[in-house]
Amino acid sequence: MRGLAAICGRLSPSGSEQAFRHDALLYSDEEQFLAGVIPFIHSALEAGDPIVVALDRGKIGLVNSVLGVDAGPVHFADMHELGLNPARLIPAWQQFVQAHAAPGTRIWGIGEPVWAGRSEAEIVECQLHESLLNVAFADAGPLSFLCPYDTSRLGEDVIAGAHRTHANVVRDGSPRPSDCFCEPAAWSGPFADPLPEPHGPVRVQAFGAGDLAEIRKLVGLRARAAGLTSSRADDLVLAVNEVASNSIRHAGGAGMLRVWSDGETLLCEVRDRGRLHDPLAGRRRPDLGELGGQGLWITNQVCDLVQLRSCTGGNAVRIHMHTR
Repeated sequence: MRGLAAICGRLSPSGSEQAFRHDALLYSDEEQFLAGVIPFIHSALEAGDPIVVALDRGKIGLVNSVLGVDAGPVHFADMHELGLNPARLIPAWQQFVQAHAAPGTRIWGIGEPVWAGRSEAEIVECQLHESLLNVAFADAGPLSFLCPYDTSRLGEDVIAGAHRTHANVVRDGSPRPSDCFCEPAAWSGPFADPLPEPHGPVRVQAFGAGDLAEIRKLVGLRARAAGLTSSRADDLVLAVNEVASNSIRHAGGAGMLRVWSDGETLLCEVRDRGRLHDPLAGRRRPDLGELGGQGLWITNQVCDLVQLRSCTGGNAVRIHMHTR
């Protein structure tokens, strides 16, 4: 890893640069990975700024071995736990920013939400998360995110997505502006892309204000039949109840539940005729005294993956729970 100091200088935000930076690091091997993340970490440490590094356990060990005693001030997090459901990442970053923000301080973060082995649905939600980072932190003050992408193991469509969701792309130690970055101001609305239709048999159940008990019973039976543990079955029942309650309260008093299995995943989807206009719905930690607005938050906290779509045809909330 030659020339780390020079690379570090190129990656360090100067006073003339925008307060918020969200860059993608493209790497194809261990050397390129370290040549990108180590200078970034050193930039934070040399400035005395706080930094959080969210990677898988193997990469955390690798970074620790290179940093040695310098790793002490770095906050590490296991991305495979923190980011299993990508919708949990923005509130986690927000909590870190709020805890460490101070005048004259830049907050630094490394996060690798997309890894080989993610399902297609998970990758779609990771790409949505990367877009929403630009919305959530556009006015957050001095903040730098670096998101590594393994070009040797991820598909071309995933790498193309990284170019769309990051203003700058770092390759071979040099950040370059992305020519297809979508500015936060160009965000056309929350979650407009339709979800793929289920494969195989689907149980469909319409519901209204008096049907929540029946909905809970149906989901509980399907969860136990699919092999979910008692606690995870209870989590799924809670999540579906919260989402269906939202449909009753905010979307005309009715909705439709669909339940099906796809391999080792049980899926429950609630559809209604409502319309969401907040792209960060379910990704903001509710205030303790806040009434309402907690249903999608709770769902994201207890379920493995949550896909939210809203367009002129209504809302769809698709909940994934792994059965193995």
